Amino acid sequence: MSWSDWNIDPARLPDVFVYDPQAPLIFSSGLFLWLFAAFAGAYLLLRRHTTARLLFVTAFSYYFYYKSSGMYLFLLALVTVSDFLIARRMDQCLTPWKRKAWVTLSLAVNLGLLCYFKYTNFLGECWASLTGGTFTTLDIFLPVGISFFTFQSLSYTLDVYRGQVKPLTCLLDYAFYVSFFPQLVAGPIVRARDFLPQIRRPLFVSREMFGRGVFLIFCGLFKKAVISDYISINFVERVFDNPTLYSGLENLLGVYGYALQIYCDFSGYSDMAIGLALLLGFHFNENFRSPYQSASVTEFWRRWHISLSTWLRDYLYISLGGNRKGKLRQYLNLIITMFLGGLWHGASWNFVLWGMLHGVALAMHKFWMQLVGRPKGWQSRGFRRVLGVLVTFHFVCFCWIFFRHSDFSGAVAMLRQIFTDFHPELLPQWLAGYGEVCLLMVLGFVLHFLPERWEQAAIKRTTALPLVGKAALLVLLVYVVIQMKSADIQPFIYFQF
Repeated sequence: MSWSDWNIDPARLPDVFVYDPQAPLIFSSGLFLWLFAAFAGAYLLLRRHTTARLLFVTAFSYYFYYKSSGMYLFLLALVTVSDFLIARRMDQCLTPWKRKAWVTLSLAVNLGLLCYFKYTNFLGECWASLTGGTFTTLDIFLPVGISFFTFQSLSYTLDVYRGQVKPLTCLLDYAFYVSFFPQLVAGPIVRARDFLPQIRRPLFVSREMFGRGVFLIFCGLFKKAVISDYISINFVERVFDNPTLYSGLENLLGVYGYALQIYCDFSGYSDMAIGLALLLGFHFNENFRSPYQSASVTEFWRRWHISLSTWLRDYLYISLGGNRKGKLRQYLNLIITMFLGGLWHGASWNFVLWGMLHGVALAMHKFWMQLVGRPKGWQSRGFRRVLGVLVTFHFVCFCWIFFRHSDFSGAVAMLRQIFTDFHPELLPQWLAGYGEVCLLMVLGFVLHFLPERWEQAAIKRTTALPLVGKAALLVLLVYVVIQMKSADIQPFIYFQF
């Protein structure tokens, strides 16, 4: 592997380390692999010096964020310092109203920043349409990962408010928690109660942790750089950008392709984040668990983006009353939670509709399960489960159409093509023209639907490999990525959220 393999000119090497909005630092880039190799060497040298190691990792994390969002790293610092101080003051207050005032301030700071950078133009346009006025779109840059690190920091102050976490006394520890680079810009959203106890533990990476970390990095890089990027550039983007130029069959295959693309892209990032954390001696909770194997929309949200769905459940749904205020209120709380979950993904009515569709589906499934007397956690078996998986997958795919399009006209055009201009006879022609895309789509879905025990067996075999074998595995994958990668870096989809 050489500099030329990654399109890096040694003469322009200093420019590589400066923020470039067109080339964010991502896990699947060559620059990150070189930086991480140097980082790992220094990290090992500091393994017995806890404070120095924390300081070094925090500094690297801030540089990692700088390479993604430039000088907006000061927002990360603002959120970190303000919530650290707010939690300290909150813990010193004995009267409930003062504690409530401090947690309200934390909500105002985090949600205020999120609303300004993410929703100012959207709210301005909505207000203008309601009042009949005009609104000039403001040039506001959306800092990468702001939705993730604000929610993560909020979970800390909310847990302190609820008495579930004791506030930290060292700002460095909190800065380490909020900025830890594996999960900084696209999750998973790590809870303070899970991560804080790990910060000052002696650095220890067991053979099992190392093997599982290598396996997850391998899987994540394969999902992102081989499957997701290839089918996106060579098929999915073409269909979604101009749905009327393609038959209904090609549009439907494009929707299936996007379902696989967004899963491989986002779960690939999560896999790499969890794997990198394991190599550094830290544990993150699972964020995806084969979501397209779900037999209901409720099960889907127990398997998809688990860190966000549990965050919304614990801090929003339960705060709204959950299931404690009657059935009708429970259904309404589900819809409100998913409405806000859709809005969290982006300032667009398309995301709102996507969230509402899932919210209504969750409420309808909850109503049906209560109507027929199914106990909580009940799962179908046999043919019923197969049918449930097919129905759930196609409902999720239907919703992805609105999620992917930037406006309703594109989504409607795609649906019109699927239902009025299908042309199944074009399948042989599509197979001939998109053979590689078809092969990767089939491979992706087959791997996704493999039994979980097969994955566990693969992890054990990876763990059993000698160090040279693990290194050879990664080198082989890097070689495959080089052969298949596009000329431009393809940022992770969830960077925009």
